[in-house]
Amino acid sequence: MPKAAAEKVIVAGVGMIPFTKPGASPSYDEMGAAAARAALDDAGVDYAHVEQAYAGYVYGDSTCGQKALYRVGMTGIPVVNVNNNCSTGSSALFLARQAIESGMLDCVLAVGFEQMAPGALGSVYEDRPSAFESFDETCEDIMGKSEVPLALKYFGGAGKSHMDKYGTTLEDFAKIRAKASRHAANNELAVFRNVVTPEEVLEAKAFWPGVMTRLMACPPTCGGAAAVLVSESFAKKHGLNTDVVIAAQAMRTDFPSTFDAKDMMQLVGYDMTAAATKSVYEDAGIGAEDVDVVELHDCFAHNELITYEGLGLCGEGEAQKFIADGDNTFGGKVVTNPSGGLLSKGHPLGATGLAQCYELTHQLRGTAGARQVEGARNALQHNLGLGGACVVTLYQAA
Repeated sequence: MPKAAAEKVIVAGVGMIPFTKPGASPSYDEMGAAAARAALDDAGVDYAHVEQAYAGYVYGDSTCGQKALYRVGMTGIPVVNVNNNCSTGSSALFLARQAIESGMLDCVLAVGFEQMAPGALGSVYEDRPSAFESFDETCEDIMGKSEVPLALKYFGGAGKSHMDKYGTTLEDFAKIRAKASRHAANNELAVFRNVVTPEEVLEAKAFWPGVMTRLMACPPTCGGAAAVLVSESFAKKHGLNTDVVIAAQAMRTDFPSTFDAKDMMQLVGYDMTAAATKSVYEDAGIGAEDVDVVELHDCFAHNELITYEGLGLCGEGEAQKFIADGDNTFGGKVVTNPSGGLLSKGHPLGATGLAQCYELTHQLRGTAGARQVEGARNALQHNLGLGGACVVTLYQAA
């Protein structure tokens, strides 16, 4: 049977609360509820109109989504809890978008929140097989045994792979981190707004000598963000803002190459990124050269650098020149992470993908204030979770 025409998906409203350090935030349910209310207020939609909700978080027991949304209302709607590691927020958005695009629903809420603890990420359940067993085995095959914390080992290893292949230097990663801080200085919701220089980044404590310093890693963060997606007919019926649409979106999980390539770049999702991006560009009928602004998954400066190439913003091995030419910031080819990204804005795992949606929606509306990318029409979002899942979304100004 021929595929039915897809419904246009409108981003009617977005909400986000200030990101904070662990221990300084309200509880997860308060953060989730506040973000959801902000998105509903921004959309001009009453919770009674929401037909379904997707709630994303990583660290929490089952049905935390209900706990958060019951603070907003108890209307009996389906609430689906989502956990896809660091791509959880965009996975919730992916499900919400599908519900609208399929024609099944007209108004859906996606919300993400995280109440994190200080320190490096770690496993909670030690009495059962880890989802990272195959990843850990492959990492050890490539890198050898190490006491380096899990996430740092993966992404630092990916950065080292790029250094070995293309001559990338520690200074390149430092420039990315400094750029993030300059952007975040204009974001009142970011956890870190202090500007740092590349020299200060290089002088910070070495997490992995020659590969990574402390400032090249994103901080554990608490926060919440949300989005209200609606059909075009619903938006018109209720007089809602239709300025921003989701033009294309793709999710990919791991391929055999994740393990078979014996390359840390592949192990942290480079092929997932490239495949999802290719699908999005083809579905939208555009190319990387048409993208004006990007929010990408810079959990480490190293991942931002390799993602430039995975998204096609520059060719393979060309990231160093891309950075040196200033093509990743204001005045260059494509502004990356005007929000400050995960490195400075913060990374509350369940909220990150929806915080990216928040930023890009405001960029396309022209309401991003001092960090506005002038004339932005095409905005690309990249959100990555190890284990793994990668979601790439293209938003367009209507």
